Amino acid sequence: MLISPAYAQGAAAAPDPFMTFVPLILIGVVFYFLLIRPQQKRIKDHRAMVQALRRGDKVVTAGGVFGTVTKVVSDSELQVEIAENVRIRVVRSTISEVLQKAEPANRNEQGGGEGAQTQEPAKKGGFKLFGGGKSG
Repeated sequence: MLISPAYAQGAAAAPDPFMTFVPLILIGVVFYFLLIRPQQKRIKDHRAMVQALRRGDKVVTAGGVFGTVTKVVSDSELQVEIAENVRIRVVRSTISEVLQKAEPANRNEQGGGEGAQTQEPAKKGGFKLFGGGKSG
């Protein structure tokens, strides 16, 4: 015989079923900590910010409109003044940012009077949107 018979190698042992799912479990854990958990925290913070809105707060809507809250219409609506005597009703959840919180209404009753401190705008990191320097 010129051709030697080919012998089959021994069959490999079947992999452990648990070990086949370990990479999927690790991917799930990574997705949870890098994507799902931070998004849930962001949603929770936004919900708390929206629930704390009150009259006098300076806000920015999701559409980029700057305004001041003039009235809380309901649990889901606000009235926002965007220019002098121009008021619009917006859905509360469309408020994307609170620029400045209003002072408490009872501040003058507590002896604040004329010497009361005024609230400064919230300091944010990043760049300035308007003005602040000479160009060129």
